Amino acid sequence: MKKNDLTRLISLTLLFFIILMSNTNGQSFTLEQAIETALENNREIKIAKMEVQKAEEAVDEAFGYALPSLDVSAGFSHFLAKPKMAFPDFESLLTNATYNILFSENVIPRDESKLLPMQTKLQSFAQTNNYEASAQVTQILFNSAVFRGIGASQIYLELSREQLKAKVAEVILSVKQAFYGTLLSQQMLEISKASLRNSEENLSNVSSYHKQGLTSDYEMMQAEVMVENIRPKVYELENMYSDALNKFKIVLGVDQTSELEAVGEIEFSDYDIPEVDDAVSEALKKNFDISSLKVKQQIDEEFIALDRSEYWPQLAAFGNYTYAGSADDWNFQNYSSTTVGLSFSMNLFNGGRTKNKVEQSLIGLRQTEEQLGNLKDFIVSEVKNTINEIKFVKIQVDAVERNVKLAEKAYEIANTRYNEGSGTQLEIKNANIELQTARTNRLQVVYEYIIAIAKLEKLIGTLDVNEMKFIND
Repeated sequence: MKKNDLTRLISLTLLFFIILMSNTNGQSFTLEQAIETALENNREIKIAKMEVQKAEEAVDEAFGYALPSLDVSAGFSHFLAKPKMAFPDFESLLTNATYNILFSENVIPRDESKLLPMQTKLQSFAQTNNYEASAQVTQILFNSAVFRGIGASQIYLELSREQLKAKVAEVILSVKQAFYGTLLSQQMLEISKASLRNSEENLSNVSSYHKQGLTSDYEMMQAEVMVENIRPKVYELENMYSDALNKFKIVLGVDQTSELEAVGEIEFSDYDIPEVDDAVSEALKKNFDISSLKVKQQIDEEFIALDRSEYWPQLAAFGNYTYAGSADDWNFQNYSSTTVGLSFSMNLFNGGRTKNKVEQSLIGLRQTEEQLGNLKDFIVSEVKNTINEIKFVKIQVDAVERNVKLAEKAYEIANTRYNEGSGTQLEIKNANIELQTARTNRLQVVYEYIIAIAKLEKLIGTLDVNEMKFIND
């Protein structure tokens, strides 16, 4: 193999490993990918999904109580010592009866001495080995608790689904806040770095003029101070960006040692702000927290009905088949029996326990109603405040956009004036600071606008098709 070919092969191999490592160590997330990853990894959502599965099993269990039940039992016993009981002495009875007949028929002369005394004697009526096998079918004909339990389990399933939706909406808002927070710190860092580059370029120009004797030592020091004042800000923003990335990893549920970045832009897009009354009405109907509490209210009502069901009687039909046998040895005498019937039970008095249980459930229902009222008031207030915030921020957007353009133009003019000899370092410094401030303000305002919209969407219960598909799956 030629030396050039070997060099080319080594280069290609190194390039391959570099590409491979870059693909495995780093991962880029768009907002949609971040939401999808967080929904898959978030432990609270996993728990909420398990709660839905648990509720589905509870519904099947409740239906099972209304279906027939079949119970089978079997047993075998062997007496080491047979049980005995006091019973009249059959020998005395038989002997005395025989002599009395003979005496009365004058077969033999009466002789009282031949009669035995009447006493009880311990006797056993059990056999040594016994077995029994039985099967019983029971069908509930009427039980209010069973029928109410079926309805309550279905409502509980609906509650678990609403809670899952609420948790998904909460995680989505957290992802958006973390995603755009990462972008915000990243772009603020880029602005600061750009400002640092501007000041370093200015320092380079001033240094050239200074060497030629065209600028004073004071102007040279001003340019150096400008650079050193900006540099700590860059370090600070680098740390902020690192912290934002770590929080983003936590929200996504990925390993803290993994390398990732948020891919996107903090850009303004016009949002059709709903009327306050329409948004409030939509929130009261679709907010997931309110929906969950409404379903909780239905469950409380079902628990009241369940407690009251203890006043009602219970009726069940049953059929029993038994096969058994016994013997002193292993030659069993076998027999079978079959029974059918109805079982009726009704409590007439239990010390007022049922009444007190119903009262406790009624208090629980009233507590839920108060919680629902408080939550509705809070949601209405939050919707109004969020809409006002969106409107206020939207008004600021145009102003900060104009400020950025003016600051960029002012910085260009300051540089031009200085290069032409009619400007000063102070003008450049002020223009650089104003440009950095304007760009930062624009980012901050647009970020607040995007997050406020995300909060409003959560308040009014907005989920897109993919998010609903995740819940249904």
